[in-house]
Amino acid sequence: MESAGCSAAAVRNRDVESQRDLSLVPERLQRREQERQLEVERRKQKRQNQEVEEENSNFFIAAFAREQTAVEELLEGAGSVERLEEAASRLQGLQKLLNDSVLFLAAYDLRQRQEALVRLQAALAERRQELQPKKRFAFKTRRKDAASSAKVGAAPGIPPAVESIQDSPLPPKVGGDLGSSWICGFSNLESQVLEKRASELHQRDVLLTELSNCTVKLYGNPNTLRLTKAHGCKLLCGPVSTSVFLEDCSDCVLAVACQQLRIHSTKDTRIFLQVTSRAIVEDCSGIQFAPYTWSYPEIDKDFESSGLDRSKNNWNNVDDFNWLARDMASPNWSILPEEERNIQWD
Repeated sequence: MESAGCSAAAVRNRDVESQRDLSLVPERLQRREQERQLEVERRKQKRQNQEVEEENSNFFIAAFAREQTAVEELLEGAGSVERLEEAASRLQGLQKLLNDSVLFLAAYDLRQRQEALVRLQAALAERRQELQPKKRFAFKTRRKDAASSAKVGAAPGIPPAVESIQDSPLPPKVGGDLGSSWICGFSNLESQVLEKRASELHQRDVLLTELSNCTVKLYGNPNTLRLTKAHGCKLLCGPVSTSVFLEDCSDCVLAVACQQLRIHSTKDTRIFLQVTSRAIVEDCSGIQFAPYTWSYPEIDKDFESSGLDRSKNNWNNVDDFNWLARDMASPNWSILPEEERNIQWD
């Protein structure tokens, strides 16, 4: 009887467990259904986000194309200062449109529009040069004598400041055709401290090339800045209204503020940056970024003149055109550690 009682108890326990399992079935089904609905909603939201990004991208590409055509037409028929200024104004709007699109535009599309913008900026500078008053006639002998006397009277150790391509060894074309009277800068110098002030820089295109172990300080608001073939240099620059370009540089330290930064064929360089769009690196290695920290007495005035938004800084948002993997960080650039950012600029 005792055995029979145990068997009966075991049967009752199994029945109770079976009933409990059956009672849990609706709960499990309900949980699975909730998980399924959440997954469906997640996929739906992802698809909607992709559609929004595609719509934004298509809208931007169309808007950029319209504005680009308008600027090109203005530049082609720019026979007056008024049309030229209208083209410059619309070109600034085009730059702002590009800055606002960097978060959703594909890397290839972004690159194509940035290159188009650079070409338009170069064409604008060329038209400005064409509208400049022609130099008055002067006898060659007098120009030669003046040049000779200036050469004899030059103080030793003073670096040659480049005021125009016509009077300097700077190449007339670096990544674009720029009007000569709008270019200033330095070239072919070694172990020099070089400076330019606001009156020399305002809305001009600055070209620095073939410098070695130099310190360059640009106090003011240039329109564009190009640094090429520099080694072991320190470059400190006030706010640049549009673009900064680096090419074939190594072991340099820069402090720059701009709308757009593009770096090509450069290595082992630290950049203290303020930029309103996303910086671009290509064929580079060992590039490190940190926030812009250089300052000087008139910098607030120069920022106001440049039109840059000081509250917007994408210093750590960088696109590497040689590294398209989204799930892995590019090995060609990195964030400069905070303990290495304390640099004495002066």
